[in-house]
Amino acid sequence: MTNITIDWMALPFFVGFIIYLLPKLDRFLALGIAFVSADYALYIFADPSPVNIKLLDSFGVSLTIDQLSGFFIITNALVTAAVILYCWQSDKTTFFYMQAVILHGSVNATFICADFISLYVALEVISIAAFLLIAYPRTDRSIWVGLRYLFVSNTAMLFYLVGAVLVYQAHNSFNFMGLRGAPPEAIALIFLGLLAKGGIFVSGLWLPLTHSESQSPVSAMLSGVVVKAGVFPLVRCALMLEEIDPIVRLFGVSTALLGVGYAVFEKDTKRMLAFHTISQLGFVLAAPVVGGFYALTHGLVKSALFLIAGILPSRNFKELQHHPIDNRIWVALAIASFSISGFPLLSGFGAKVLTSKNLLPWQVIAMNIAAVGTAISFAKFIFLPHQKNEKIIKVNLGFWWAMVLLLGGLIVANAVYYEAYSIKNIIKPLVTIAIGWLAYLYIFKKLAIKIPRAIEKFDHLIGFMSLMLILLFWIAWTQLPFLT
Repeated sequence: MTNITIDWMALPFFVGFIIYLLPKLDRFLALGIAFVSADYALYIFADPSPVNIKLLDSFGVSLTIDQLSGFFIITNALVTAAVILYCWQSDKTTFFYMQAVILHGSVNATFICADFISLYVALEVISIAAFLLIAYPRTDRSIWVGLRYLFVSNTAMLFYLVGAVLVYQAHNSFNFMGLRGAPPEAIALIFLGLLAKGGIFVSGLWLPLTHSESQSPVSAMLSGVVVKAGVFPLVRCALMLEEIDPIVRLFGVSTALLGVGYAVFEKDTKRMLAFHTISQLGFVLAAPVVGGFYALTHGLVKSALFLIAGILPSRNFKELQHHPIDNRIWVALAIASFSISGFPLLSGFGAKVLTSKNLLPWQVIAMNIAAVGTAISFAKFIFLPHQKNEKIIKVNLGFWWAMVLLLGGLIVANAVYYEAYSIKNIIKPLVTIAIGWLAYLYIFKKLAIKIPRAIEKFDHLIGFMSLMLILLFWIAWTQLPFLT
């Protein structure tokens, strides 16, 4: 298993660099890498026993491969494959596929890292590859959005690196277990870096502009898998250290409410999806023990929705109300929206039921509110007018293959938690969805509230980091018993 894992980690970087030598095979090589990752994830599920690989034992540099890793890796594989298929007949250059493969490989690396220093390296590679994909159109706007993402990310990772050094100073090890007994400033700095990287709570307010202004396939990768590179270590640490679990759950609830609070009022399709990415990441953190399955469901749904948003006639919901979309596109849009709302027969239902069963009592009311907000948000898509268009809709065949892969994955993944199908479990999501739809039709559809975007400015984002650092230090100092 050790040799297989090392080869699997190195393969995307090797292929990414030889793609330029074989430019006519760029799409095939990129798609092949995604399928290799899917095979590796299935191998993990076939043998559920955890595997620990020590690379530099004296420094605590190690890898951990288990079912949690498997859920995140299969998500990365399916989303990357869907994006490659979506771009198959486009004019994307070899450079695009090279960066997609390198991004895929570096994201995979974060899902098996069990120490802070190798995680740091993987996250930094992700920042560079993501920046190059965001800036791919080479317009002034795309370059600025990319640089803004890079600056915020690198600033956060500087804090993270200092925290990792403090953990090593305390234990002579970079292992995640070093958080136990580490000084509070180390925990605060590491968490600040991961919260910003993962788009969590106010640290994630860089995310709406970045995801909404990127090209649709890039948005699909950013929202589907890249932000999960910051979320995964938080879930892993919460599962390893019971003292960390309450902090992660707290940020999960806060993030779910913050994101959905913005999403219900947003009138731009891609910005709404971006705010809802923040909210759904909160669901992943709210119940870490089932975070892997929820991450899979969210990754498939959100990637599909961003790809669909890219072919809609407008990004403005009000304009879409007056321009009926084609029935076929609406069906794909509705399936994804039903899933993320928690409708039965799709994996979003099982994910929400499983999450609700693993919430602590103090989380229940807030997460139910977030679930209603989710139904309100995606009612905007479900209730869009649609019809059979007489004109031929110019949609590439690759788009439909991507939909088959992503939406088909939602149906297949539904079998993971088939025990969810009881009368009690079915009634609650249906009632939640009904309340959300009624609230949308009679209240939110008629509202014309415009949310100010000043807080998303670059200088404010850096200011939020300072406030978050103070908050995290206070939590670490007062709430964690092993620090006293």
